[in-house]
Amino acid sequence: MRDGVPARSRSRRNVQPRQPVPRRDHRDSRLRRTVNELLVRRAINGDRAALDTLLREQYPRILTACRRLLGRHADADDAAQNALISIARNIGSFDQRSSFSTWVWRIATNAALDEIRRRGRRDVPSSDRHDFTLGVERPDTSPSSVSSLDDRQIVEAALLRLPLEFRTAVVLRDLADLDYDEIADVLDIPIGTVRSRISRGRSQLADLLRDSAPHQSGNQDPSHERQTPGSAP
Repeated sequence: MRDGVPARSRSRRNVQPRQPVPRRDHRDSRLRRTVNELLVRRAINGDRAALDTLLREQYPRILTACRRLLGRHADADDAAQNALISIARNIGSFDQRSSFSTWVWRIATNAALDEIRRRGRRDVPSSDRHDFTLGVERPDTSPSSVSSLDDRQIVEAALLRLPLEFRTAVVLRDLADLDYDEIADVLDIPIGTVRSRISRGRSQLADLLRDSAPHQSGNQDPSHERQTPGSAP
């Protein structure tokens, strides 16, 4: 006991609960959102520099989405450029009732679908499905890099074999990382339809990837094909 106060009581009274420290990635995410919101407001008010910053930030994701929907060829590049033009022309009318990213994805998706309709095609011809070079002039040819590139080519080729409505939903969910409500908003369909398309699209994609697996393992040891002694013919 000290100064008439039991030690246990004094230590309990002086201990303050430790406040959780926000994780750095959460703080960075909040900062990015704040900066993005500021840029959007400035772009809406006619700030060209803010608009250019937003377009540069969004372009890689828009281009990737268009290429996943259309295939990696000039049509996808045209769709991405059309999406940027549409964003620039209509930024002043963005009412902020939805998030800026949802609004951008709606424009990008419509640009890709318009390109498909404009070319009078519902799917990419099989002759185009090999064009997955990523537009890189000097690709890394190390074994690990080639393996990763091969895997990406297989996934992208399988995506292009999905029905367009399934492919669109899967790309928006798994590439754009939109939630179901946002996808329903982008595609203007009920959320139940969104769930169904994503589920069926993922299921079909998994089947296509399984079907492609034997082609990837074409260099199997021939001994695996030989029967062991005593096995049935």
